[in-house]
Amino acid sequence: MRIAIFSDSWYPYISGVNRSIEIFKMELEKHGHQVFLFVPAYGNRSRQEPDLYRFASLPAVFNPGFRLALPLSPRLTRTLKKLSVDLIHSQSPMIMGRAGLFCSRRLNLPLVFTHHTLYDLYTHYAGLLAGPATRALTSYVRNYANQCDLVITPTNIVAELLSKRGITAPLKAVSTGVVLEEFEQCDRNWLRRNLGLSDKETIILCVARLGLEKNIFLLLDSFALINRRLPETRLVLVGLGPLRNKIRPYAGSLGLEGRFYLLDREFSRLELASIYSSADLFLYPSVTETQGIIINEAHAAGLPVVAAGAYGVTEMVEDGVDGILTDPAPEALAEAAAKMIKDKALREVLGQGALKAARRISSGQMAEKMISAYRQVLTGKGGN
Repeated sequence: MRIAIFSDSWYPYISGVNRSIEIFKMELEKHGHQVFLFVPAYGNRSRQEPDLYRFASLPAVFNPGFRLALPLSPRLTRTLKKLSVDLIHSQSPMIMGRAGLFCSRRLNLPLVFTHHTLYDLYTHYAGLLAGPATRALTSYVRNYANQCDLVITPTNIVAELLSKRGITAPLKAVSTGVVLEEFEQCDRNWLRRNLGLSDKETIILCVARLGLEKNIFLLLDSFALINRRLPETRLVLVGLGPLRNKIRPYAGSLGLEGRFYLLDREFSRLELASIYSSADLFLYPSVTETQGIIINEAHAAGLPVVAAGAYGVTEMVEDGVDGILTDPAPEALAEAAAKMIKDKALREVLGQGALKAARRISSGQMAEKMISAYRQVLTGKGGN
């Protein structure tokens, strides 16, 4: 198959959506399929790759580093024809998603849409207009999805939610798999060596975009309670985002100097795998996830997870098997984490459960599910 992916973001911008695209592209190509990317340009920092088509773009005021593509080229449909594309896979209902919809109708190609994000949970960026923005956005996304031949969701629970919201297009849950091979050669002492931590200190890790929707301040409030009870604990937060300059001052106001480490730079995949693998447990407070790719990565490192039980996370973490789910409150998260830290046997059992969970959601297995979904759509459109 020859697949055109339309996305409103791509590298060098860092996001879970980009990671998902990257993983599926890699696995699809292993199976002999060809993937073409249609994405925004990012000035001179754009990473050049084969089969990559970038569009001029403008900076997004609401999100530093994000770009708004201008897919106005009259050559776009001609390019898709020349590439003999079999189907279009949109990763967003917004600008590039609209371009994908236009091209699919113009060329009579099937359109698949992955509903990565619960967009209405991000309308806090609209300030006083959050209420009207939520209603308008929910209606817009529903309308877009219902024009697609198939809507992919990262988890079954999100598929059920979208169905209740009036999306009548076929829905199929296909999670983003984890690349298990990345965790085979990692350095399990990376954090202790690079941060100067001893074996007596328990490392709590969180990897997340530094945005309001990830509940970063809740993470710090929770850790302050944990550290008060267990002074040998240390929190490591890895990520980039708009809250970057507010996090250290907030941690300082909680008296966490020398106990909290913010690693706010880009890391290689091997470094990230080493960071996961050298922690003792993973703490995740976000309540906006459709899946949470980083939870799969934590599991692949054998990390038990303490997480707020909401939306896709409830499907990624099996309470009492590979982690603990709690209410999104500082006291609840702190209580669960403290329980796990004090009970090493429990931590080890949940860590083994985490490894088993990761194997069930490998990138290869998930790619096979996506290929099957593509073939069903093509068959329905009379393709091959």
